[in-house]
Amino acid sequence: MSKIIIIDDDPDILDASSLVLTSKGFEVITATNPEDGYEMVIKNQPDLIILDVMMNEPDDGFFLAQKFRRANITTPILMYTSVSKATGMDFEVGVMVPVDEFVEKPISPEELISKVEKLLKVRIAR
Repeated sequence: MSKIIIIDDDPDILDASSLVLTSKGFEVITATNPEDGYEMVIKNQPDLIILDVMMNEPDDGFFLAQKFRRANITTPILMYTSVSKATGMDFEVGVMVPVDEFVEKPISPEELISKVEKLLKVRIAR
């Protein structure tokens, strides 16, 4: 069973994402802020990190992704964002932030499972 950590300050997103992923047999751990999320990743060594861009600060997710990579944490990161809808800006994987994939919130259950399975296969291939 793959272990996934979701770091997002929106309780509705945490609940919905957790429900979808646990229904497919994944072990899910959640954190509501970057500090707790970092500690949970270090402690639990997940197979995948799902990370929101905007939490306490509008760019918390960007900085946390960079912090993971500086600490040599190579776990795939799926980044939730609504930034492009709010600002009109688009982000490319690996250009601004060292993540493996961006998805717009809200994400459908089918798309979430598809992205998670894809990134878990990448992790196995590493």
